[in-house]
Amino acid sequence: MLTITRVSRRFFLSATTAILLPVAALAQEAPTALPAVPVQTESGDTCPLHTENIDKKQVDAKSVLGTTDSASLLSGTPGVALASGGGISSLPIVQGLADDRNKTLVDGVPITSACPNHMNPAMSYIAPSNSGHITLVAGLTPVSAGGDSIGSVITVDPAAPMYAEHGEGYAVHGSAGTYYRSNNHQIGANGDVTAATENISLGYNGSWTRARDASDGNGDSILASAFESQSHNLALGMRNENEQLVLRAGHQLTPYEGFPNQRMDLTGNTSNYVNGGYTGEYGWGKLDGKIYWQHARHAMDFFMSERNTTMHMPMDTKATDAGYSLKAEVPLTKDDTLRIGNEFHHYHLDDWWPPVMTMVSAMGPNTFYNINDGRRDVLGTFAEWEKAWDNQWTSLLGVRNDTVMMDTGNVSGYNFTNNGGNNYLADSTAFNAQSHKKTDYNVDLTAMGRYEATAINTDEFGYARKTRSPNLYERYAWSTGTMASSMINWFGNGSDYVGNLHLRPETANTFSVSSGWHDAQRKDWSFKVTPYYTYVQDYIGVNLLKSNVTPGVNQLQFANHDAQIFGFDISGSKSLAKDESYGDFDVASTLGLAKGMQMNNGNSLYHMQPLTANVSLNHRLGSWSSTAELRMVDNKSVTNPLQNEPLTAGFAILNWRTSYQLDDITFAFGIDNLLNKQYYDPNGGSYISGWRSLGSTYDNTHAMEALPASGRSFNVGMTVKF
Repeated sequence: MLTITRVSRRFFLSATTAILLPVAALAQEAPTALPAVPVQTESGDTCPLHTENIDKKQVDAKSVLGTTDSASLLSGTPGVALASGGGISSLPIVQGLADDRNKTLVDGVPITSACPNHMNPAMSYIAPSNSGHITLVAGLTPVSAGGDSIGSVITVDPAAPMYAEHGEGYAVHGSAGTYYRSNNHQIGANGDVTAATENISLGYNGSWTRARDASDGNGDSILASAFESQSHNLALGMRNENEQLVLRAGHQLTPYEGFPNQRMDLTGNTSNYVNGGYTGEYGWGKLDGKIYWQHARHAMDFFMSERNTTMHMPMDTKATDAGYSLKAEVPLTKDDTLRIGNEFHHYHLDDWWPPVMTMVSAMGPNTFYNINDGRRDVLGTFAEWEKAWDNQWTSLLGVRNDTVMMDTGNVSGYNFTNNGGNNYLADSTAFNAQSHKKTDYNVDLTAMGRYEATAINTDEFGYARKTRSPNLYERYAWSTGTMASSMINWFGNGSDYVGNLHLRPETANTFSVSSGWHDAQRKDWSFKVTPYYTYVQDYIGVNLLKSNVTPGVNQLQFANHDAQIFGFDISGSKSLAKDESYGDFDVASTLGLAKGMQMNNGNSLYHMQPLTANVSLNHRLGSWSSTAELRMVDNKSVTNPLQNEPLTAGFAILNWRTSYQLDDITFAFGIDNLLNKQYYDPNGGSYISGWRSLGSTYDNTHAMEALPASGRSFNVGMTVKF
């Protein structure tokens, strides 16, 4: 324990209290206290060592102040950056790889984004208040964690079913919460209730939120950033001594969600799902099974008043994800474990754009079929062997095959002409004349070793070969017309994209080392460093088709190019003081950098993260818990101008939060961007809604600017548990 004099202790307490009073934090005991990054206290290292876990306490802590974007729960995690999207739809970037390149599982289900702008990514389908645990395995991922990706694996699971204690008979648990955020006048509520016996659990979780346009540090509205969403989920759990069956079903409705860095806005997204999961322990090992179905109906159009237009342009999508997974873990000996599994994922997509009769010559009189009867099926099988050679050495070897089968039907444009350079007839005729069926046979390999050198040090190193086949839009978006190709864009940069039937799968070769250090009791300090290098064969980048479609904006076609990405992630924590009267103080920090380039010309890859540091100072005293967070990002001076990636200046922002637990009630207060800094996130993309709002005379002669980030926000929240 750190000892300090009474005078210095009072000074330290006064100064820290002045800093932390309007702050949010993570309580050690209270499940809804606000999150900090605590000193490592686990009894052993996580395997793999580069795994990051966000538990239910940390999830609830952020939810109490109105976090609506589940991807933002990863903010501050080593190696993670976020690409801006709508209010519930940002995209995680992990070690320089984003979106489809990372495997994202929601309750074990690989949900596919059913939108040419990826407005409904996997994590947008689970509200933070319904999330129970998030796991991120960065870089080197075991083959058992999933395939058809070249990056990290993100797993978001709902809270596990609650059962009555032995002898309790039955039990009822629940919670209700509400919050308000001043910057965008966001209000929301969430709650859950569970009725259970020792063997049966029936639960409901629901949430609703609505927000107006946010404001930047200058007080100007960030146009087309309003949103509203609701989620309803049921869970039925049944268990005996060695088995559990969990059935889940739910409905999500997002009636509108603005996307200021896209040309379109979401004007409706409805999804329904059912799934069942089984886990069982037998004399020979463990069995884990999952079967699932999810259907989404998605629509896009303009928020007309904020984009300076009187024209509607409806775009409709419907999609279905369905499949199963079956995994077994078999202890062969006390030192050897075998994991085997088989998975199948079916995805079906229809993407069509109804005619716009006010512009019938260019966008009518027929329906535009962008993806017609698109199918993408993945059949995966893996085997993985983990062996403890002695008390210090452990190895993990795995091999995986994913057969990806893709196809789509014939397409057509708004009309059967080539008027105005739209090329509807020429492009559709050329596309329909070719075979659309594609089958990729992908092989993944992972080899890792761990060496626990001493009681305070663990090292891990390895190699992974991972593959990803193109998504349906990368292969099958067929139109070279300027308007149609501008609708294919999940990068937030305003550029126009055209698919490529001849794309090859990406193959990533990743080398990584992690070294973790900590005190022997794992209660005082910790430090971890992870350098990595990835060489991607056939990286799906772009080729230039047409330059300066509008100022700074190019028309691009997806194309294979070799690329490399390298960087490092560092994290650490230190206990500063432990005192019964004044509480516990600790500090935690992360530091990271990701650089990437295309090998044939040395150009930077899109969405690389400049040097970024996060520092949090945390305080806990009884039921009071607080933290002050400082985020610092270097200027982004090397970008990808071909994809209209803006330069951004460096910045530092400060967030303060605090919470207090009174019996079963948690009160929380926080200030985001405390100093009301005007800044531009390096992954925010282009401010397209602001560019369009100034009219055609302006957007035909001026380039897009960077998307401004949100200014100061005062946040309050309360949660009651029963």
